[in-house]
Amino acid sequence: MTESAAQFNEFLDSIFQYGAVWVYAVLFAACLIENVFPPFPGDMFILAAGGLIAVGRLMPLPALVMIVGGGMCSVMLLYVIGRRYGRDYVLRKNFRYFSAADVARMEKRLASWGWLVLLFSRFVPGVRSAIALAAGIARYPQFKMAVLSGISYVAFSGLLLYLAAKLVNNIDAVGRYFALYNKIIWPIIIVGILAYVIFRYRKVRKSS
Repeated sequence: MTESAAQFNEFLDSIFQYGAVWVYAVLFAACLIENVFPPFPGDMFILAAGGLIAVGRLMPLPALVMIVGGGMCSVMLLYVIGRRYGRDYVLRKNFRYFSAADVARMEKRLASWGWLVLLFSRFVPGVRSAIALAAGIARYPQFKMAVLSGISYVAFSGLLLYLAAKLVNNIDAVGRYFALYNKIIWPIIIVGILAYVIFRYRKVRKSS
């Protein structure tokens, strides 16, 4: 996210010439695309929307509904893909490093801690798509998946819109802090994934 929030603000502002409805449509599409293609800077669109809310160009509630709606559509799509296709595929293939036994363990862990993972899923960049797929593969209850993910999306998006609206004169600073947050979180995620891969590799080697 090297682009500034002000640039995204200007982009959204330019769409007003076609009607405000198209700005809301862009917000919906941006937040939908972000989960399918995680490098897409959907959060910067949220910051830009907050700036436009502050100057009265956008209404807060419709903006929040479009942002949450776009994100939830893509999250539930990934969940359904994991539930309908991913689970059977993994169980049929029974991969060495992601076996049927691993799926069973994942089901037990999600049954115990899934609510907490989903409540904070929107606050951790990059992994929410994987969480949605994993929840589908593990057959996590669909209603709980939707409700908990929805709470996470409303809380995160509402907070981001509020900060951007309150700090509209320093919206680029908000964007920089958010980019810094992502830069700190990503290395932690990568190290965690590498540690898990090494752990699984050693465990499989020992068992074989």
